[in-house]
Amino acid sequence: MSDSLKEAVKGKYAAAARMVQSGKAGSCCTYEGCFGACNYTLEETAGLPRELLHASLGCGNPTALADLKKGEVVLDLGSGAGLDVLLSARRVGPKGKVYGLDMTDEMLALAEEYRRQSGLTNVEFLKGDMENIPLPDNRVDVIISNCVINLAADKARVLKEAFRVLKPGGRLAVSDMVLRREVPAVLRQNVELWAGCVAGALTETEYRRLLEEAGFIDVELKIIRVFDRSDLPEGFSSSEMEGEPASYSGSLASAFIRARKPERTRLTVGC
Repeated sequence: MSDSLKEAVKGKYAAAARMVQSGKAGSCCTYEGCFGACNYTLEETAGLPRELLHASLGCGNPTALADLKKGEVVLDLGSGAGLDVLLSARRVGPKGKVYGLDMTDEMLALAEEYRRQSGLTNVEFLKGDMENIPLPDNRVDVIISNCVINLAADKARVLKEAFRVLKPGGRLAVSDMVLRREVPAVLRQNVELWAGCVAGALTETEYRRLLEEAGFIDVELKIIRVFDRSDLPEGFSSSEMEGEPASYSGSLASAFIRARKPERTRLTVGC
């Protein structure tokens, strides 16, 4: 499942990147009501290429959630065309640094071009998987992500890797899709729906549990929008689904998730 899922996700995002290159707005999902640039203010995105806004595929605005400070080091998991990376680079300033991690060549090429156009020099894009982040231990102050962790086959490993590369006291602040209750196994196994941000979503309880098992503390999960029947993608209407499609209305939501890595424990030596 994991290999076929990864290829499906890469294919979806590569196609979205090609759409942007051809002058169209990209999308990884079959519903677009609260995805992309609508999550950002005009003031935040002023001066950025219009095409970059069209390439935004997220379900929130983690750069606002993260409370970034000057001089901090930031990592964006699944950075896509780089909107959150560039916004973060502005916030942390020239003494800070922002890494963008993505596995899709087409998205990385877009991101590099938009970085060049922006003139920002405190940015570096990395090719790789969230399950194996190509950075050393205790490297970053803040990890952000925008509707991407739900796409990973092994989310427990992703969160453990995030914990590893965070400095002690570092923060995780992500936007993601969550399930408010369990859905049938047939949906969980649907690769197309998974690549479209639905089948791979964790329940609220699962998300909290995996964060805590990875070592995070102060876990917060705030629901931002609950999707109703008109928002749900076509897969929810499949004849393979158990029960009436309308019964799954309200199961899917977008959320802000925050957590923190504990400070390093100081050892004291007694007399």
